Amino acid sequence: MPIVYACITPHGGEILPELAGDDLATLAPTRAAMEEIGRRMTAAQPDVIVVATPHSLRLEGYNAVVTAAYTEGRLEGPGGVVEARFACDRTLAREIVRQTAAAGIPVVGCNYGALDGPASMIPLDWGALIPLYFLGARIGQSPEERPQVVLVGPTRDIPLVQLARFGQVIAEVAALSGKRVGFVASADQAHAHDPNGPYGFDQAAAEYDARVVDIVRRDRLEELFTLPADLVERAKPDSLWQMIMLYGVEQHTSLRGEFLSYQVPSYFGMLCASYTPANG
Repeated sequence: MPIVYACITPHGGEILPELAGDDLATLAPTRAAMEEIGRRMTAAQPDVIVVATPHSLRLEGYNAVVTAAYTEGRLEGPGGVVEARFACDRTLAREIVRQTAAAGIPVVGCNYGALDGPASMIPLDWGALIPLYFLGARIGQSPEERPQVVLVGPTRDIPLVQLARFGQVIAEVAALSGKRVGFVASADQAHAHDPNGPYGFDQAAAEYDARVVDIVRRDRLEELFTLPADLVERAKPDSLWQMIMLYGVEQHTSLRGEFLSYQVPSYFGMLCASYTPANG
């Protein structure tokens, strides 16, 4: 069975009502798009959700695939607390590691704590927790009632073509598993929109985001490869590598993309897009 649903999501904390404080209006369009993505993912009934996140384990020169039994995270804001615990699909994760390595792509399977059981647990980073808030964290009261997850941390130290192949391998493994698998490219866009932000201001941020929005609107993810390296460096995105993985997923599973929203509420851009099987 191929990938049953995929998406590009932001992971800014203010998307969540609990973390937004009194200002819910500013990110209302992005929040509405995330709710719609959540409905579509739920309708696809995934057994497993694979999340490619830039904020999980970052291994120099290697892609990270979490092989722990559980992942758990917690975020606090002015409106409350957001926390979630998911069981990890260790079988799928280990097969992704095996097949990725066989394809000649650098990869490491990562566990923490105990070899198995509740103490085998890796923190659920905000790059995964925030999308999963909409995509599964509100299902049931326990990890066993929710879709399982596989957390993937792509490295930026290898050629983009290898990251695309990494995404393709994930889709191949998903298809052979017999499970219904969703894929999330957790991706905040350029981070240099605001001179008061942590990365300062560079006009490349607006150019990068405009080009990405255009690429997504036209459903031409292959054009991500044409973004100049200097533009990417100056714009400071957290998005290119996960979106390239989604392009790789598309090389195995034909998907139809739909642009949903884009905002720049602070120093970084947020884009939401939905991808459904072309034959669905």
